[in-house]
Amino acid sequence: MTTTPVTTPAADPAAAPGPRPSRLPTDPALRRAALLTAANSLGNGLYFPLGVLYFTRIVGLDATSAGLGMTGAGLVGVAAGVPAGRAADRWGARRVGAWLWAGTGVATAAYVFVHSYVGFLVAVVCATGLQMASRGVQGAIYADVLPAATRVEARAYLRMVTNVFMGVGGAFGAIALQLDTRGAYVTVILVNAVSFAGPALLLPRLPLAPHALEPKAPDADAPAADRWRAVRDLPFLAVTVLNAILVVQYTLAEVGLPLWIVERTEAPRWTAALLMILNCVLVALLQVRVARSASQVPTAVRAMRWSGLLLTVACAAYAMSAGLSPTWAVSALTVGAIVQVFAEVLSAAGGWTLGYELADARVHGVYQGVFGAGMSAGMMAGPALVTVTAIQHGRAGWAVLGVLFACAGLAVGPAVKWALRNGEWRGDKV
Repeated sequence: MTTTPVTTPAADPAAAPGPRPSRLPTDPALRRAALLTAANSLGNGLYFPLGVLYFTRIVGLDATSAGLGMTGAGLVGVAAGVPAGRAADRWGARRVGAWLWAGTGVATAAYVFVHSYVGFLVAVVCATGLQMASRGVQGAIYADVLPAATRVEARAYLRMVTNVFMGVGGAFGAIALQLDTRGAYVTVILVNAVSFAGPALLLPRLPLAPHALEPKAPDADAPAADRWRAVRDLPFLAVTVLNAILVVQYTLAEVGLPLWIVERTEAPRWTAALLMILNCVLVALLQVRVARSASQVPTAVRAMRWSGLLLTVACAAYAMSAGLSPTWAVSALTVGAIVQVFAEVLSAAGGWTLGYELADARVHGVYQGVFGAGMSAGMMAGPALVTVTAIQHGRAGWAVLGVLFACAGLAVGPAVKWALRNGEWRGDKV
């Protein structure tokens, strides 16, 4: 969701830390961004529990066909991330973000008119593609409207808002699931559509931070190679790939654990819901505090390294839950979930910092588009990866995932050093 290189607070003594946004933010841009985030997260929380069920139970599509269509739509979204970022550089991140959100709202509302598989494909490709393309643009928006000294902490605050309102929306979504009528599903879909289209009207009005108000050269004057620098920046791409591997952890809670609990453990089915609630609560409590400790490149690298190692521990705890009694299985799963929360907040904070600080601030849109596309790709690949490892091969599969996460976290440091050596605009981050 800047025209000069962004410096970290330590490298710029004149940049005094701004107000802590951990409670009620005082920065007007952050307040408005929090309002938009709350509205959108409420709608998403409403929709996520019943999205697939609407197309299978109400529209009457085959579950496999619906899943394939959603996967294809996700791939379109991944591919659209970089062009969307380029558009943000050329026409302004706030303007492009508003159009993407508005388009997502219209496409989401079109779900209520779907009566065939072709109609489903058109609607879901448009809605999912536009929504995923907006992720990198949102990163560029935050680069323009949030002060550099508190940008990562502010993003942590917005993530806390996201978790809280996703949880509230999910509670109301459960009511619609219980009603299980077309009217209930349609109401949720339309509310979710408004949660995109409504806030889109306010996006262009977000006030710019002082650094974004500085005069910049017209886009047409920039060499073509500079406009697309991010897609040729191999060190940045390496960091993006490593971050994408760590992003796979999100599918552990959303896909892997529910399947693992039902198919491989003696834990009761409600354990999956318990772990999801635990995740939302702990992330909301910890994310801002952790972000403060990972707002510079060295501390961000350390956070990513610890994230990979903690994910290895979490995978081991999940693997141990197989074959245990229900009580001990729940205990092992809970320990793993708590460890994973710490890994999640560390990787999120570290990823935000590296995504901004290793980017060429002259073309933030393309860089954030690339970084966002990497995250989208990680979340797209996650369900299949978790299924073919942990779900199919049990403890051996969890071991493979644990090694993968540890290697990715440990490799971030060398990749960042490579990036710092090869980017002339990154000299102030060393």
